[in-house]
Amino acid sequence: MRPRHGHGFGRHHGTASESGERTTTRVQLELPPQAMERLQRLKESTEAASYAEVIRNALRLLEALVDEHAKGSEFALKRPDGETVAYKIFV
Repeated sequence: MRPRHGHGFGRHHGTASESGERTTTRVQLELPPQAMERLQRLKESTEAASYAEVIRNALRLLEALVDEHAKGSEFALKRPDGETVAYKIFV
């Protein structure tokens, strides 16, 4: 059995609402140091209240990008100097 290190989000389990249905699910993650540093930087730069909030926001953004990509959309970035460059998210 692998030792458990400190960057998880707890054990997998749900919480029940008054009706008995599951309302949330706890997920445990193991992240390498560089990924944890990225998560910490994103939490600070977005002023998120928690790592979970960063991950929820990232999932919403990824879902929107995947949906647009499936519709044939292309992505571009407009730089501060006005230059527009193609951005290949999905290769």
